[in-house]
Amino acid sequence: MRADFYDRPVLEVAQALIGCVVTHGGASGVIVETEAYHDSEPACHAFVGLTPRTETLFGPPGRAYVYLSYGVHALLNAVCESRGIGAAVLIRALEPLAGVELMAARRGVKPDQRRALCSGPGKLTQALDVTLAHNRSDLRLGPVVISERPARFSDPVVQRDRRIGISKAVDLPWRFCLAGSAFLSAPVRDPAPVS
Repeated sequence: MRADFYDRPVLEVAQALIGCVVTHGGASGVIVETEAYHDSEPACHAFVGLTPRTETLFGPPGRAYVYLSYGVHALLNAVCESRGIGAAVLIRALEPLAGVELMAARRGVKPDQRRALCSGPGKLTQALDVTLAHNRSDLRLGPVVISERPARFSDPVVQRDRRIGISKAVDLPWRFCLAGSAFLSAPVRDPAPVS
């Protein structure tokens, strides 16, 4: 990825990440679903301002923001926008690409259940062995790396929808999905093409 890939509006980055590849722990997957979060809206952790928990969200761009959801699942986010602005993209789902047997073992499912491996933000971090230890790490240098789109995903059709699993700012259409993907965390409810 270019050094400035993440240093732009979070909604742009959330769309641009569709089709990119996340790699860690001997496994990888293509990003098929993301959600954008910004400190201007109450569903974002950064909405409360700068705290020890939210510090990573305020920059620099291109870092991993990993946090525990409900004290159980580590969730992977890519920090965006300029330093001082709290914004990140949640990686919600992947299409498994490599290391499927490793993913399956970590998830406790059979390797032929590919749709179940990374079809949710907690599932994908478990499959890739991403933990809180990866918070603040550089997504270009690793150990968790997000790289450019492979040829098969070079020109993805992206659909826009409302975010899911939240109770605040629920009407914002800040969820982005690869059209027709069988690996999403949930069906697209209000499909709208990204213009």
